[in-house]
Parts: sequence; structure tokens; C-alpha cells
Amino acid sequence: MTTEHPDTEPDIEPEKEPFEPRDGVPSVIETPEALQAYCDDLAQGSGPVALDAERASGYRYDQRAYLVQVRREGAGTALIDPVPFTDLLPLQEAIGDAEWILHAATQDLWCLAELHLRPASLFDTELAGRLLGRDRVSLAALTASELGEVLEKGHGATDWSVRPLSDAQLRYAALDVELLIELRDAMEAALVAAGKDGIAAQEFEALLGFQPRERGEDEWRRTSGIHKVRKPRQLAAVRELWSARDDLARERDIAVGRLLPDSSIIVAAQSDVTSKGALRDLSGFHGRGAHKYLTRWWEALEHARGLPEDQCPGAPPRPDGPPQARLWADRDPAAFARLSAARSALADVAEELQLPVENLITPDTVRRLCWTPPETGTEASVVAFLEDQGARHWQIQACLPGLMSALAAEEHSEVTDQ
Repeated sequence: MTTEHPDTEPDIEPEKEPFEPRDGVPSVIETPEALQAYCDDLAQGSGPVALDAERASGYRYDQRAYLVQVRREGAGTALIDPVPFTDLLPLQEAIGDAEWILHAATQDLWCLAELHLRPASLFDTELAGRLLGRDRVSLAALTASELGEVLEKGHGATDWSVRPLSDAQLRYAALDVELLIELRDAMEAALVAAGKDGIAAQEFEALLGFQPRERGEDEWRRTSGIHKVRKPRQLAAVRELWSARDDLARERDIAVGRLLPDSSIIVAAQSDVTSKGALRDLSGFHGRGAHKYLTRWWEALEHARGLPEDQCPGAPPRPDGPPQARLWADRDPAAFARLSAARSALADVAEELQLPVENLITPDTVRRLCWTPPETGTEASVVAFLEDQGARHWQIQACLPGLMSALAAEEHSEVTDQ
């Protein structure tokens, strides 16, 4: 037995060096000629195609792509600036029916579709991680856990609409697709080993029909903090200020939060200021955007205050669907019992399958089923209800026994909102 010298530190395994782009960071493709040259290589490549897109969320009004990253075996990585192009149809044609690999597909599918890029099939590495029950499913976390590689990240929230893009941004963008193909293969092997490859296939198929949430007529009612506003005149002020901000943000292509924060809209709506100067002194109106367009905010506030009573909005319309779950015990004890039993049963199924319960079935579907079950209450009617709600076959198979049992529940138990 040897004795370690008291002044000698134990061996410590050094941290692994961050992964670097294997072929360096490519130049940005900005011309039709450069795009076609890469597309020719891409069409001759093999295997699936890794894609990613960078937007300027928090800086610009819309969610369009300001950089598209592509990688395929045999073609290498491309960083494509979509701004000079009306669409990226040559890229779509070069990809053909090859499988797309995306991480968190719902974040990018829509902005890529705006460029006429649509997958015939796809593999979502983030969703695969969720189905496998991984605790952390960010790209960096999965790359570390599945491949043992370290991705040095940190530029995702920067302004991708600026030109030229910095070397650091371009390096970050290249790394987003550098290991996606290897990660996809590792995740697929893990899904097969866990017996979840069939589940994943159904989930990926469902993603092909993804549509972003449409803005409703009363989108202004989603203003953060609006629950504090009760009076119709004050609600009118929220609506007019929100609309003025939205119109200006669209005109200037600026993120709404950079013009006027939601909190300032609420403060102004509840205030009794009688001049533009007094409005300027309110919380949040000192910022650059808020101060610059102070006249616009004041005119919106004055317009709201001058509206006839019958043009001021009242309480929001009753939402489509069941009430908040915390109200069920008083309003419908039987539904309360069904929901309690359903949540308990589904938690057990999710634990058995080792995946998040929200990936097992959507909470909204469970609430709707338990609040207003099919009249016949048969298995066939419940299956039809779940299919109508968009549940996949594997979800119905996994959830049906527990849901059928829950629909017959009569005992009451505590339930919280979900």
C-alpha cells in the first residue's frame, strides 16, 4: 500500500475540450451561384440531412429565418443567408425525399416552410430525448450524454438579423448541425433498445403536420398581467395600447418588447395620468422605445378614454373547453373524481414508460375527456374522442385502460391545475 504525499493533489481528469467544426467554419452562402453549387454537392451526398435555422426573436417582429444551416455526409456544412433569396427551392429539390434531422423541430419548421422548405420525413433529436426520459434535452446536453462531446454554446439569443454576422455567431451556427447526424444515429439506437422506435416514428410523422398557433381576434387579452385589469375602460386602454404597439412593431419590424413592455401597458391602463408628460413618468416609459414613441402611446390612451361605454370590452368570453381544474370540485364533483383518477393512472403509465406525462397525452385532452365524457362511455367512443383530439395510436393504446377506469371513478380527491 502506498501513501500519497500530503502535498500531492489527486489526479483530476481534465475537462474535455469543446468540439470544433471538423472542416472549419464555411463561408456564408449569399448568391444564387454559391447556393446552386452547394445544392449540387448536397444532391450527391448520402444519408439524412441535418438542418437548423436562426431567428431574431426578441429583436424582430416576426419569426423568419435569418440563417439556415445544412449538413450532409458527402456535402459538408453550409451556412445559408436566406435574406437575399425569395425562397430556397434549389435546396428543397436537392434534399428531395431524404430525412431531415432537426432539434426541437417545432421551433424551426414554420420559418423553414416560409422558404419553401418542407420535410418528407424527419427525426427530432429533442423529442427523441423526451421519449427516452432524458433529464436534459438541449442540444448541448444530449450531445454530451449520448456522444460524449462538448458543444460550446452561447450565441443563440443574439441578433441574427445583423449583417455581417460575427465569426462567433457563424461558429455557433455551424456547431448546431455539426454533430446532428451522429446524434440522430445514437438516439435511434437508444429508441430501438428501449422498444420506443415505433412510438418515435408516430411522433415524428405527426410533426409533419405541425402548424403554429394562430393569433386570435382578442390577442391583446394575452398581455401579461391583464388579470389585474377589471374595469371596461381600463381594458379598452390595454387593447388600444397593445394594438398601437403591435402596429408599430410590424411597421418597423421590431420585437414588441423593445418598444413597450407589457407591464407598462398595464400600468398606463390603470393610471389616471392627464398629460403626455405624466405618462412619460410612469414605470417603463423611460426606455428608448417607449420614450421615442410617447406621442403614439398617449394618443392610444386618449382614444381608449374617449370611447363610448358600449365600445369598451368587458370580461373575456368563456373559453372553449372545461373550466380551470381547481374549480371542478365545486362545479362538478363527478368530473373532479374522473380527472383525479385519470391523472393518477396516467402518471403511473408515464413512469412505467419512462417519459414525461405531457408526452404521453396532452393535459387538455385529459381535461376535456373527464369534463364531458362521450355519452355512450364505450371504449370505441373514447377511442374516437382521443383520435379527434389528435392522439396517436401508441398514446391511445397506452392510456385507454387507465382512462376507461377513471371515467367510472366516483371518489373525490384533491386536484391541482395542470
